[in-house]
Amino acid sequence: MKEKILLGGYTKRKSTGVYSVLLDKKKAELSNLSEVAAVQNPTYITLDTAGHLYTCAADGNGGGVAAFDFDGDVATPLGNVTSTGAPLCYVAVDEKRQLVYGANYHLGEIRVYKIQGDGTLKLTDTVKHTGSGPRPEQSSAHVHYADLTPDGRLVTCDLGTDEVTVYDVLGEGKLNIVTIYRAEKGMGARHLTFHPNGKVAYLVGELNSTIEVLSYNEERGRFARLQTISTLPENYHQHNGVAAIRISKDGKFLYVSNRGHNSIALYKVSPLGTKLTSEGWVETEGDFPRDFNLNQTEDFLIVAHQNSDNLSLFSRDKETGRLTLEQKDFYAPEMTCVLPV
Repeated sequence: MKEKILLGGYTKRKSTGVYSVLLDKKKAELSNLSEVAAVQNPTYITLDTAGHLYTCAADGNGGGVAAFDFDGDVATPLGNVTSTGAPLCYVAVDEKRQLVYGANYHLGEIRVYKIQGDGTLKLTDTVKHTGSGPRPEQSSAHVHYADLTPDGRLVTCDLGTDEVTVYDVLGEGKLNIVTIYRAEKGMGARHLTFHPNGKVAYLVGELNSTIEVLSYNEERGRFARLQTISTLPENYHQHNGVAAIRISKDGKFLYVSNRGHNSIALYKVSPLGTKLTSEGWVETEGDFPRDFNLNQTEDFLIVAHQNSDNLSLFSRDKETGRLTLEQKDFYAPEMTCVLPV
């Protein structure tokens, strides 16, 4: 059986937009790189249940988000909503409220868009973060993530200020701050993922190569730190920047990608989700593993390398979480996002 995987990335060198590949689960093989949509710098992509594809995008007006009709093979443009400045770096769909959230790293902003009846988007709110951190990369706010909590609030990660902010989403997509969690200074809060129980989250620090395990209080919308664990071996002291973080659907295993060490770090998750135990690392067989994801059945893990223009495919043991390399040289240029369809 074959499964489709969507890919987004930069268009600075050879890429022209959003692509797809086929994963043959029987052969453990990727094949058939195909263009899905021509769009500038779709570095993060998402789908809604109505058959729309939303991507980070840039055009002559600046940066923002692009909307497409998507039939499973080809994406038909519906239009862009852009403004002066750099593109977004993250997009997410809120099905219940029919909203799309975007994180703008360079401007330190959260943007909220209302999905119209035809799938196009209308900007409804912009919230700008302020502040800075102790590292050179933290001279200003840099929102890197904006997505939903299990109880339907919006949570953002700010790499520049080391803050995780929880918002209530009010009528017509307006945001109201509930709480701010302050991570370790200089962490570079990048992305967040929740345990299936909804009571624990895992915050990854791009700049200090750590994961902070956080309890989440739904009543108050508040995070509290339970554990901090490194994403690197003790004997590795070269430059590294953590990128993606994913958890298996059963909540038993957590994975993180290291750019520099060029590895996937594997962690065993305690039954309640409150503690991580390192289970080692696997080389990704490429340079700068910006994103990775599990396929729909979680039998495989696909890694996208931004600098070396290749995908690596690993089979996955669901009992141990261990990864086994199956393919390492599949060409895919400048990819930064992996999305199973």
